[in-house]
Amino acid sequence: MDSITHLFLGGAIAAAIAPAKYRRVAILAGAVINTLPDLDVLPLALVEDPVMVMTWHRGATHSLLVLPWVAGLLWWLLKSRWQPVREAPTRWFWLILLTLLAHPLIDGFTVYGTQLFWPLAMPPTMWSSLFIIDPLFTLPLFVACVAAWWLREKPAAQRALAVGLLLSGSYLAWSQVAKWRVDAIAESSLAALGLQDAPRVSTPMPFTTLLWRVVVMTPNGFMESQRSLVADSGPMQFIEHASDTHGLAATAAYPAVRELRWFTHGFLKAQRHEGELVLADLRMGAEPDYSFRFVVAREGGGGWQPIPPRQLKWPWAASRRLPEVWQRIWQSPATGASR
Repeated sequence: MDSITHLFLGGAIAAAIAPAKYRRVAILAGAVINTLPDLDVLPLALVEDPVMVMTWHRGATHSLLVLPWVAGLLWWLLKSRWQPVREAPTRWFWLILLTLLAHPLIDGFTVYGTQLFWPLAMPPTMWSSLFIIDPLFTLPLFVACVAAWWLREKPAAQRALAVGLLLSGSYLAWSQVAKWRVDAIAESSLAALGLQDAPRVSTPMPFTTLLWRVVVMTPNGFMESQRSLVADSGPMQFIEHASDTHGLAATAAYPAVRELRWFTHGFLKAQRHEGELVLADLRMGAEPDYSFRFVVAREGGGGWQPIPPRQLKWPWAASRRLPEVWQRIWQSPATGASR
């Protein structure tokens, strides 16, 4: 999730657990604690390989096998040095642990992927039911933190925090229900095409859980569809797109390609561009705009030759398409665009 969400999620959780007299302190402490896992971007800024930067983020600092030890160490250091922890050590232990673990867990609900069990060689977790920025998830946490800050030690502050966390939690649960509904429709629609077993991923469109995008991998490339939970009915319509599957297969053993296939769960588009092979992460963006594109090989010597990965910044039209996203929520497209 975005940094602002982490600040208020951490603040709300910490303030709900801390003694009332330290509620304001807990809001600030929780915001800091919940932000700590993303500090991995600092050492990664020194890494020149863009594929490593992408695949190492949300790794060790987001692991459920690592963070409990970090929480225990942080609590031990503060217990003898900071008055709030000395007065209520048990409460602050749980405050630090739960606030810290909430960061990777909420990140796991985005499609980017979070390595919850690093260093185990498991593909990143991507429950993919929230867009990386979702105001309806963040707003209740923001209001709860502001109310608790001004109400201080009053009982109403605790109630405000409970309501804020409940509303955000309920919205998170709804996002999973919405995703389950879209996946069920996608499966039945793909069965009619004989692709019910094809790898697929569903993700919410920007800033909403009412409009979803489904990507399906095919032997010659991939298919793409959108589903509005408000306007659409009947089977999903898919548009087929080509991918250089031969180029992807020919470079499969290259380290950068292996890393990207593992990190993206195989949802990659391969494309020749000016004699180079470009891989795009299909999970983030929509045809033809993608957030992550990497050059991984160059033509030469009768085939593809590996080169140091390079991230491309191609023209980005997604921001201009946001009005279309809003319109698409409420309006179903014309029929006849399916494969």
